[in-house]
Amino acid sequence: MSRVTLIGSGFAALTAVRELRRADPDLGIDLVSPRAELVYYPGTIWIPTGKRRPEDLVVPLDRFFERMRVDHHATRAIGLSDDGRTLRTETGDIANDGLVIACGGQFLRRLPGIEHSILPCGGPQEIARLRDRLQTLESGSIAFGFAGNPKEPSAMRGGPVFEFLFGIDTWLRKQGRRDRFTLHFFSPAEKPGQRLGGKAVDRLLEEMKKRGIRTHLGRKPKRFSADGVETETESFAADLILFMPGMTGNDWFDDTTLPRSDGGMIRADEHCRVGGFERVYVAGDAGSFPGPGWMPKQAHMADLQAEAAAKNLLAELSGRPADATFKSELMCIVDLYDRGILVTRNERGNRVLPPLRAMHWAKRLFEWKYLRQYR
Repeated sequence: MSRVTLIGSGFAALTAVRELRRADPDLGIDLVSPRAELVYYPGTIWIPTGKRRPEDLVVPLDRFFERMRVDHHATRAIGLSDDGRTLRTETGDIANDGLVIACGGQFLRRLPGIEHSILPCGGPQEIARLRDRLQTLESGSIAFGFAGNPKEPSAMRGGPVFEFLFGIDTWLRKQGRRDRFTLHFFSPAEKPGQRLGGKAVDRLLEEMKKRGIRTHLGRKPKRFSADGVETETESFAADLILFMPGMTGNDWFDDTTLPRSDGGMIRADEHCRVGGFERVYVAGDAGSFPGPGWMPKQAHMADLQAEAAAKNLLAELSGRPADATFKSELMCIVDLYDRGILVTRNERGNRVLPPLRAMHWAKRLFEWKYLRQYR
């Protein structure tokens, strides 16, 4: 019986588990992650305004792993043999006949004073800090921003920052407190959120203007302090800073011979296969993939890549051609607290709907349905 190893317990890894088990009931599956849990990051946008609690978004995976007959190893990857057949972890080596790397990336937290900011994708407990700080502020200035990895254009995740910005703005208005706060949005890009498409960027910037949100665009942030943000050309006060830096690969990649992109991700082909290795695949944020310049780092894209990786790994194990590919597709609802803007983009075009209450509820329904399969 063949055994495969998966690294990670997020969107890509769990999609790969489902695809592998559906196709092969007898396959041995080892999964390596520090904890047997899924953190549903998209839902953290609702923690600051009380629509979600941290515990709502952390799903124990023990029962899912039992149903899927997955052997979970509560540890971290630290290296990989040159042939890819042995994963080195903090608790020992794990041999495999095939490997899917789906452990995500890490954020570039190098900006001076970044410890004074809150990371939007830092997890439910990190966002609970934001919630608690918001509750103590009677008035003041709040800054929201994101940046990228100049060497890896796709390694940018700005969507959640827009959602935190608009969600908190709406929440303050409903409380009758918005006039006591100044909200800032900053980004080194002149047109932030270009992966969403030009129409979406224009709509988002128009929404900021309508809400009186001050924008600081096309200026790189230089440093943060306990009471403000400094960019290349100006400084402004901020009692609270929410900042999403660009992404790069994990530190343990440095202790392997895995091929890397200039931005530090694992280089893969259109089949999610890692060059120079047999039966080694990557999916999600850990990888650098060929595709259009707007291809996003988001859960939907990670799922599509994980499906292709699992299919191709199974094909290789059975001696068949590994020719499955993934489509490049952006699909998201930018939530505004009580309405949502649907944005889709693929090779055929780009669609942006106006803010609709139905889209807010569609996002909440998707969360319920997605998590239900793992509870």
